Amino acid sequence: MSQVPTARNVALELLGAVLRRKRPLDDAIDDNPAMQLLSGRDRAFARLLVATALRRLGQIDALIASCLSTPLAPRAAAVHDILRLGVAQLLFLRTPPHAAVATSVDLAHGRGFLSHKGLVNAVLRRLSVEGGELIRGHDPARLNTPGWLWHSWSCAYGEETARAIANAHLKEAPLDLTLRAEPEAWCEKLQGTLLPTGTLRRSAGGAVTALPGYAEGAWWVQDAAAALPARLFGDVAGRNVVDLCAAPGGKSAQLASAGAQVVAIDRSARRLDRLVANFRRLVLPVEAIAADALTWRPDWQVDCVLLDAPCTTTGAIRRHPDVPHLKMPDDVARLSVVQENLLRAAVDMLAPGGMLVYCTCSLEPEEGPQRIEALFRSGAPIARREIAAEEIGGDPDWITAEGDLRTLPCHLAEYDGVDGFFSARLIKRETAG
Repeated sequence: MSQVPTARNVALELLGAVLRRKRPLDDAIDDNPAMQLLSGRDRAFARLLVATALRRLGQIDALIASCLSTPLAPRAAAVHDILRLGVAQLLFLRTPPHAAVATSVDLAHGRGFLSHKGLVNAVLRRLSVEGGELIRGHDPARLNTPGWLWHSWSCAYGEETARAIANAHLKEAPLDLTLRAEPEAWCEKLQGTLLPTGTLRRSAGGAVTALPGYAEGAWWVQDAAAALPARLFGDVAGRNVVDLCAAPGGKSAQLASAGAQVVAIDRSARRLDRLVANFRRLVLPVEAIAADALTWRPDWQVDCVLLDAPCTTTGAIRRHPDVPHLKMPDDVARLSVVQENLLRAAVDMLAPGGMLVYCTCSLEPEEGPQRIEALFRSGAPIARREIAAEEIGGDPDWITAEGDLRTLPCHLAEYDGVDGFFSARLIKRETAG
């Protein structure tokens, strides 16, 4: 990067990494050395700016298009991104117009787009006057949701619910913490709210590591919906539990904290290192193995297997606004095959009578209920153990007709929603018959 690192310079790099190089935002942040040179406040602003641009990209692009007689040439893709960041500041982050316009023009200058400085200035000045009125004519839920996802959710849940899901994605997700003990005391210390499911929720913002209880391992960060699958095993004290695709380790931590003997498996050694570091902070035991869950097998069949399978992550768009710009229908088909193979491997690891909990943070039926039905059709020696809302402190509407768990981003709307998760609980039969 030729320019001196600033929050907006870094944001421009990150937006390009997501939209053109198809890098997940968190990975792009980790791999951007300039990000580490920023102050904590500027790092937070850079991420917020990119996340806002991604969250509102459909609206932002419509606003920019309304000001242009012809689309920008492909070679000016970075100019388009400069405009996107400028509009995000002007109309969605309430940055003063003079600051949003001036810094955007400076970005264009610094990147060598001297002939585009006038265009950047003109578009942003116009939108600083007309943008509010234009936005009032928008359908944000529809504009900011790719067509294939809108169609998928409308078919699966109905258009009214699809709209509620899409609207939930327009807000930054709050910070959810899973507590080891003393929920009421930590709720007071952390100035949070205790959700009906038992998760502590507080507003996003600030350094997580500076919060009370972090250093002593009193809690870990985990979305309220992500905390539910591990609870479906019931009492796991003294039981052997294999957690497949375990990183970043929130579910492994739940199981270990409840007394299980946890073996955490993940293909990524880098992600597994983070899991181990978190377990050190929490002072929890875990056996962590970097291996492919498709081929790895325990020395003996185990009591419990948790499979949080790789998926399109469309249920976690609140926390990962890059997902709609990275995933396509082909990814659903590809990952469905991976999930099917992992399910077979998980069943193979279980002792007769053992329990398998399968979950994905996807809203796509192909990655949830359809995978379970396919497993039954394959003749696998399994039976479903239906889930009750009382087990998870949830609403009965979260339980499907088949007895599985399905949370949607619009659930718990009075508390600002949850991630979308699917979970099924299965028992391995004594015989295949």
